[in-house]
Amino acid sequence: MRAAVLKQIGDPELDVRSDVATTEVGPDEVRVRVRASGICHSDLSAMSGGLPALAPGIMGHEGAGDVIAAGARVSHIREGDRVVLSFVPPCSRCAVCLNGQPHLCEVHTVNAFVSPRFEVGGEPAFGFAGCGTFAEELVIPSDAAVKVDDDLPYEAAALIGCGVLTGVGAVLNTAEVEPGSTVVVIGCGGVGISVIQGARIAGASRIVAVDPAVTKHEAALRFGATHATTPDGLAEVRQEVTGGRGFDYAFEVVGLAATIRAAYDAARRGGTAVIVGAGGEEQEVEFTAQELFINDKNIVPSFYGSADPRRDTGRMVELWRAGLLDLEGMISRRLALADINDGLAALRSGDNAVVRQVVTFDPR
Repeated sequence: MRAAVLKQIGDPELDVRSDVATTEVGPDEVRVRVRASGICHSDLSAMSGGLPALAPGIMGHEGAGDVIAAGARVSHIREGDRVVLSFVPPCSRCAVCLNGQPHLCEVHTVNAFVSPRFEVGGEPAFGFAGCGTFAEELVIPSDAAVKVDDDLPYEAAALIGCGVLTGVGAVLNTAEVEPGSTVVVIGCGGVGISVIQGARIAGASRIVAVDPAVTKHEAALRFGATHATTPDGLAEVRQEVTGGRGFDYAFEVVGLAATIRAAYDAARRGGTAVIVGAGGEEQEVEFTAQELFINDKNIVPSFYGSADPRRDTGRMVELWRAGLLDLEGMISRRLALADINDGLAALRSGDNAVVRQVVTFDPR
């Protein structure tokens, strides 16, 4: 089968090869024929070494497809089911899952990330984040496949697997934004747009989108922002919207020290700064002990939107079905697997037209 292979960490492009095979399906696993896969900025970060990844490996972690084989102990899904893939599936057994934090599951996260999921030219290869959705087929733990109804298009379903759960989940699960609140969102890529949609769904009264690319402001306003500005204009908009006191919730969706600090500064005293961006370990943020004490602000990291994919995937589908969550509108470009490097280059260049690019696979 075909797949996009990262030969080694640091390579700027992927090698689309046809000599790739999956591992055998274990008793608690499923084989999925991938029908659509979003291109996420985390894929770029993993390729460059900014996020943990193993090579050689198949990239991609945001996808949807059809179950084509199920292991002997799998009973909750069956062949033919349409599924959204989750790169952080809960095992429901470890101490973290039982403590109500399934997005931090210790079992699948460790095993799936470090176990080869593919063979490339007969040699073992890994799947990024335990997935590897830039492949025509993959084998994953059955807990990582969440069944959805057939009326949900594959391309829209793929976005739920990472960007939408991360962004909308950060609002509804992590921050628990209250109706009437003021919100600022720093970074208006695919996840940032999902945060904006989540804030709108939560009933925020004012949603300010911040991005240096002015061309992204139109999309932010279309998805629910009430104001849009560049970083240089944030102080003025903050004065206009909040009277200078700061926002109830400030979401950082970039992953840089400067934007994390900006989110903290934008939140009001007693407000909440939610860190959604996947930053590298070199991004260090400084605070003084005095300002932390005096301002009494909450700094809340949000990994995978604090989501339980078994619960929240269905919630996202219902919001989409009700017309409250626009998934199709987030897709700015569709491309074939053979053109994956063009999609990565567009994301790397900061192409201002990109919200989410989706690789589509021909049905077979």
